[in-house]
Amino acid sequence: MKRRLVATLAALLVASSSAGTQTAVRRSTTVAAIYQFPSYFHLQNVLLHGELVESSNARLVLRGGEREIPLILTDSKGSGGFVEVRGQVIDIGRLEPGDPRVRAYTGLPDPERWPRPGEELVLNVSSVTDAQLATTASVRALALQPWRFEGQNVTIVGEFRGRNLFGDQPSAPGKSRYDFVLRSADAAVWVTDLRPRGRGFDLSVEARVDTGRWLQVSGTVSLDRGLVAISGATIATATPPQEPAADDDTPAPPPPLEPGEVVFSSPTEGETGVPQSGNVRVQFSRGLDPVSLSDRIRVGYVGANVQQPATPEQPPLQFTYSYDAATRAVEIRFTRPPEPYRTIRVDLLEGIRTFDGAPVRPWMLTFSVGG
Repeated sequence: MKRRLVATLAALLVASSSAGTQTAVRRSTTVAAIYQFPSYFHLQNVLLHGELVESSNARLVLRGGEREIPLILTDSKGSGGFVEVRGQVIDIGRLEPGDPRVRAYTGLPDPERWPRPGEELVLNVSSVTDAQLATTASVRALALQPWRFEGQNVTIVGEFRGRNLFGDQPSAPGKSRYDFVLRSADAAVWVTDLRPRGRGFDLSVEARVDTGRWLQVSGTVSLDRGLVAISGATIATATPPQEPAADDDTPAPPPPLEPGEVVFSSPTEGETGVPQSGNVRVQFSRGLDPVSLSDRIRVGYVGANVQQPATPEQPPLQFTYSYDAATRAVEIRFTRPPEPYRTIRVDLLEGIRTFDGAPVRPWMLTFSVGG
């Protein structure tokens, strides 16, 4: 099975993508928490521990505890078995159909129906490395492998963050008026049923000025609705542990830019009897960079080389054009009426771009004018 998973990893390479170029803080969490709070984790960078397994429909998934999440793989490194996975959570139902961030995902149960928000989650993986089962309790171990410590008495050290004053957690357990968050590096857990007060300190869960203190807490681990918490028994001040600080994930390349294309024209392709005094209107799927239109619109009679000046026997079709950003449309106006009963060809050449730099697909239109 392990060899099969390694082969699968090596074979499944797809384009990496993300919501943008901004760097996002990575959060150590669990698959169960992602499914419990999909809106919170949507497009966030996460770190997960679990097993790489093949699901019943031959998709590769990460199984953490009792839940599993499908993968879009962006890195062939790693092996089967228990692993550490970094990636970006995508709630497909919160994107539009055809979004380039999920083009590589083929696991939709019903391709004809786009899922609702929270219905279809996927992890766009950036790296996979081997991991070990946690044997010693810490904030990070509890955040990544809470099932290993559920129901046990543990002692951990973390930075006081008040009642989730920095959004380290997607929700609150609501067990007591003094519930607070402890964080260490890229992981965080809740402490409940224990007031953050002891010898030499009395901290407010609502005051940011009190955050940043390092505390040692002992208590019993619980896991409820995707939230990891310690029902506290004792508390004391502590010194920060000797561990690497939380770093930011390297931002993934932006998703491929969606090409622009013509979605409507007047006249339409092949139309006949078009009035000589009429204009040509071309509408695009996305807004354009007007500068890119320069020298990339060609208009001429069929039979003439529209790329070259017309001969004296075939006078050129002189025209002007304008671009309306509000309607994403180019309007072509003839300086003088075309010759009657002639077929005209309009070419939009390669090099036209959308407002964000994506290419516009070249396009051609032919129509005939009346008398």
